[in-house]
Amino acid sequence: MPRYAPEELAADAVPVVRQETTGDAELDWRPLFRHECTFSPVIFQDVMLNLIKNPNINSSWLFRADILHDSKKKETPPSDLGDVPGIPSFDGFGLSRYMIRRLIPRSTMRDEPMDQTCLIYQSGGSDSEGGLQRHLVVYLPHVSSEAEMPFYHPTVRGIAFHHEWSPTEMRGSVSLSYLYFEGGERPDKLTRTALHLLQALYKHGQGRADGYQKRVHHDLLVPQARVQNTYTALKQKYARTLIEAWAETTDPTKHVFEDLCIAAFLIELWSDMYKQCPFPGFVDIGCGNGLLVYILNLEGFKGWGFDARSRRSWATYTTRLETPTGVQESLQQLVLLPPPVSRDGIAEISSEDFREGLVHDGRFPKGTFIISNHADELTPWTPILAAISDCPFIMIPCCSHDLTGARFRAPVPKDKKKAHSAYSSLCSWVTQITTDCGWVAEQEMLRIPSTRNTAIVGRKRHGDISAIDVGVIVNRYGGTAGYLETVVKLVKSTNMDEKH
Repeated sequence: MPRYAPEELAADAVPVVRQETTGDAELDWRPLFRHECTFSPVIFQDVMLNLIKNPNINSSWLFRADILHDSKKKETPPSDLGDVPGIPSFDGFGLSRYMIRRLIPRSTMRDEPMDQTCLIYQSGGSDSEGGLQRHLVVYLPHVSSEAEMPFYHPTVRGIAFHHEWSPTEMRGSVSLSYLYFEGGERPDKLTRTALHLLQALYKHGQGRADGYQKRVHHDLLVPQARVQNTYTALKQKYARTLIEAWAETTDPTKHVFEDLCIAAFLIELWSDMYKQCPFPGFVDIGCGNGLLVYILNLEGFKGWGFDARSRRSWATYTTRLETPTGVQESLQQLVLLPPPVSRDGIAEISSEDFREGLVHDGRFPKGTFIISNHADELTPWTPILAAISDCPFIMIPCCSHDLTGARFRAPVPKDKKKAHSAYSSLCSWVTQITTDCGWVAEQEMLRIPSTRNTAIVGRKRHGDISAIDVGVIVNRYGGTAGYLETVVKLVKSTNMDEKH
């Protein structure tokens, strides 16, 4: 991809687009930057439509856009949208699509959502124009003054993206223009924002032209708006208290916001799964600080979690925080020995280091929803345990371990379209285990503040599950030799930590 190096246009540059007006008033759309490109009008329109639907690409202050009106005609928008700006006309362009979106900020405590008209125009070109094809996309925020503009939007009356294309030369250009408020200031920040907006268009357009295909697809299992609305509600209810009461040495903001995001996703996923039946409860294997267990219990989803090592934060859920009775008791110190792992040798292990009461065999009541969130050694065991107990699950892989509990590098995916990174390889490997265990492996890229954000969900079975031999599957993926020894070492290190 050519380096992004736009031409900055002079303050008195000839306008790229001219708005038709009535009367003597003249609206001055000022061009700021222009850049040559090699992507076609089809790509330009596709990229701009994606940017309209996903404003979070351009601004980290935004969650998303809710499309309120979408028409290929100048249809009257719904009356409940209030005062909607009229549709402007531009010299040489005809309207091809009329959309109204509502920009949803991440924090409604700082700014309210804002409605914005998005207009898509096109001109087929003519001999007088040298056969050029021109397309235009215009954003018009529904505000009447600078004072009404929210923080996340540049303080301008309008933004115009222009694409010009020569079919004979297979080259063109993109440019960005502003319609400023009359007499308003034009700080450097507005210029930098224009530079960034044009860069996003250029980067995505050239990427498509160079053959880039999107690998990451969000919101496949649950609609984006539902998860984000639930996340916002959870954040407003719990975030400040949880951060202030954080008892671990880790960064509270990362863990709190990440677990609130996961909780929001699970709550919405479960609302679909259990519409017609009671929630069966959950278990969080390798629950760590227990925060996710705590949040879900507070929201009325009863369940428990365990980890090989207790955490200091567990006690805060009943002492420093307002907590319903029983939440702390739902966090237990246990190590997991899955049924396929041989118990031979347990008797010879010192009772000081290893206690039977500290062990869970990985069998859960049928239907219990299993959560495996960055569970490390337990990650590849998750779909196997789910198959043994007939329990749906979610698995969010993090560090790569095999079935013995040892660190290892998962094999590179056979699918050449998938990335060959260590994390991608791990996700492909545990997905294959999931499929072999008779689960339909559904994947969701969670919107959490972590690069380890792939969720694999097993909630449907496929094929003849009665023919599944767990022992054969375990051996196929390396067996369990050494797992017991790994667990003993883990317990010994935990006991040493507790003594010190």
